[in-house]
Amino acid sequence: MNDPESRLALLRFLERVQERDLARTRRWIADEERRQAERRHGLLARPPAPDWLIERGLSGQEAVYVHVGGCWNAGQRSRGVDRDHARRALAEGVKACPQCRPDTALGFVDG
Repeated sequence: MNDPESRLALLRFLERVQERDLARTRRWIADEERRQAERRHGLLARPPAPDWLIERGLSGQEAVYVHVGGCWNAGQRSRGVDRDHARRALAEGVKACPQCRPDTALGFVDG
């Protein structure tokens, strides 16, 4: 190791290794920046949450509950509807969710 030529060769080798490590780290950074940009784009492109939901029963045919959009109690079989559809469903006898009370929010009076 006292030979200046071998010491220089080792330092050049170390430089090449560190350059490869730096290039790999820069690729990782670029990949992470791309993923974050895609995630932000996905969040911005997401459609707005519906104002009203109709939850279907197990068969998928009959409506069992009307919910306010974003209700924590809405099941996975819920789909977004407009205000008129939600009011019609309540008028036709579909139950209002007891947690979010869409009947109150819609000004629906059972009568």
